[in-house]
Amino acid sequence: MADFQLRAYQEEVVERALRRENVIIWLPTGGGKTRAAVYVAKKHLETTPRAKVVVLVNKVHLVDQHYKKEFMPHLGHDYYLVAVSGESEEKDFFGRVVQEKDVVICTAQILYNALTNTDENKHVELSDITLLIIDECHHTHKDSVYNQVMTCYVEKKLKGEQPLPQILGLTASPGTGGGRTLEKAVGHVLQICSNLDSAIVSTKNYVSELKEKVPRPLKSFDIVEKRLQDPFGDHLKSMMQMIHEYMDLPPDVRLRECGTQEYEADVVVLEQLLAQCALHLRQYNDALLINDTLRMMDAYRSLEEFYINKFPTAIDGTDFFLVGLFQENQVELQKLARDSRYENPKMGKLENTLLQQFSPNVKSKGILFSKTRKSIHCLKDWVLNNKALQEAGIKADFLTGSGNGSTYMTQNEQADTIRNFRQGTLNLLISTSVAEEGLDIPECNLVVRYGLLTNEIAQQQASGRARAKDSKYSVVAQKGGREVQRELTNEYLEELTGKAIAKVQEMSLGEFRKKITELQTEAVICRKIAESCKAEKKSRNTAASVQLLCRNCFKSVASGSDIKLLDNQHFVNVNPDFKRHYKVGVQVVLERSFEDWEPGCTISCSNCNKDWGYEMKYKEVALLPNLKIKNLALETPQGRTTVKKWKDVPFTAYNELCWFILTLTTMNI
Repeated sequence: MADFQLRAYQEEVVERALRRENVIIWLPTGGGKTRAAVYVAKKHLETTPRAKVVVLVNKVHLVDQHYKKEFMPHLGHDYYLVAVSGESEEKDFFGRVVQEKDVVICTAQILYNALTNTDENKHVELSDITLLIIDECHHTHKDSVYNQVMTCYVEKKLKGEQPLPQILGLTASPGTGGGRTLEKAVGHVLQICSNLDSAIVSTKNYVSELKEKVPRPLKSFDIVEKRLQDPFGDHLKSMMQMIHEYMDLPPDVRLRECGTQEYEADVVVLEQLLAQCALHLRQYNDALLINDTLRMMDAYRSLEEFYINKFPTAIDGTDFFLVGLFQENQVELQKLARDSRYENPKMGKLENTLLQQFSPNVKSKGILFSKTRKSIHCLKDWVLNNKALQEAGIKADFLTGSGNGSTYMTQNEQADTIRNFRQGTLNLLISTSVAEEGLDIPECNLVVRYGLLTNEIAQQQASGRARAKDSKYSVVAQKGGREVQRELTNEYLEELTGKAIAKVQEMSLGEFRKKITELQTEAVICRKIAESCKAEKKSRNTAASVQLLCRNCFKSVASGSDIKLLDNQHFVNVNPDFKRHYKVGVQVVLERSFEDWEPGCTISCSNCNKDWGYEMKYKEVALLPNLKIKNLALETPQGRTTVKKWKDVPFTAYNELCWFILTLTTMNI
């Protein structure tokens, strides 16, 4: 550890943390925030009796990354470290792990579960921890799991309970929280400080060194004129208009411009009334958005794929009208999509942008950011089939978030892709926002944002990926388009964030602490009121008075009283008759294993094939349907509604003893 030294600007930002103050370290992407945190952890372990350091991350892949790349190399020789995620066996006895190890690196959800779990082997008290490091701490707001952890902290602090851990937050930007004025931006920064019970620190004396070590890329707007004619898009809009006329919308329903995010929001609301038409209109709107960003053929194929799967599940006259409308226009759409005269000019501009940086004799690395998993798959196909880009030596692959489904990547696949990028087997990553923050990605010569509308935090973090010398940050967009306006707005908000942080740092210690305590007290009161309102809303309906409907065909399939909360995390249907409402599909495969259960097969509506979730094998004796509430609708005494999460359903699904459930649904394995 003798050679473990910080740069001058890093030494400056850790000074107060070394004095055991709660602080948020604000440094740009690439500025070495994690290295500074390791240094603080090392000094803390050396000087604190019975020290216990817990490092929280907000994404599973960051657990191993921080463990292997940062903390283990510098602390592993002298201390016991462990990395714990949902895939780790240690999560099942996390309380013992915290007692036995010096440094624990885990997802925030693991710690929050332990704080609220009464099982002795799993339970953890905040008083067990002496230093709590929170990575990407700008996420500590609203109902985020970071904020749930810190809520436990703040409530204990206000009650005068001790001891509590020292807090060390790390962020490249707290943002403005949507505020457009200095006053609101200051309010947001203070709220983040309040949530973390911490002051925010940055370098004052070594700004020039920071700029030298973390240079900003040269920014360019690669602007393209709007295409003069778009017969493919016009044809899609005319088909959407036919669906509007078929629906005979109520006079008070107004739909905004087709092919926009605003239209999609309108259709989500419309789904409550006309689910089938709304589902198809969303597909057409998606196709228009793809047409605006990618190739016309990409947009056509997205529709074609939808209707290939939709045709066998048509169940009534509306379905047959909608499927028939596409089939009648399919040949014309395909013909228009293949007409190169009307191809998206943005693709040509993107090609030129890439060719300016890549050539067979130049070693370049770049990241191309786009919005959706579908778009990055299409962009990869375009790159691999573009002769000019291949002759320039571009070796591309996509990088997406981890999860289930064909468009997601496993964590191992993510790691393999990043390793290939680091080693030079790949030189262009085509990525969703997963590459903006956290991931250990090498310095890049080029970062391109393509078809993106994001906030100032995401923009700063994406820009921070272009850290190589003479690197370029490019925004490829249409002249006068929303991407350009959003980029300029984000530049203003980035500057506003800096001014807001400076204002907060100028506050006297007494004024700052008074304001933080006021905000914390107000937050506790608001939280109690919200919990009371939520409880009142749930008690308004009995479980038996709520019916669960298929989100697609609106067939009634279950009663709320059939739903039980198992092990405080799984919402399952315990009514044996429910089986007649669903079909069993393919086996679900998850990367991680679980203590008491394993996934079975997918389940879908027997009437219309809508995905509902999957069966889970519980304790090797029961097979229970584990349902996705976002794919179901709710018929309540107050009317029909939908929710995204089970915690928001307007009734209570009670925890049940395992033996009770097993008497209802059993199987032999």
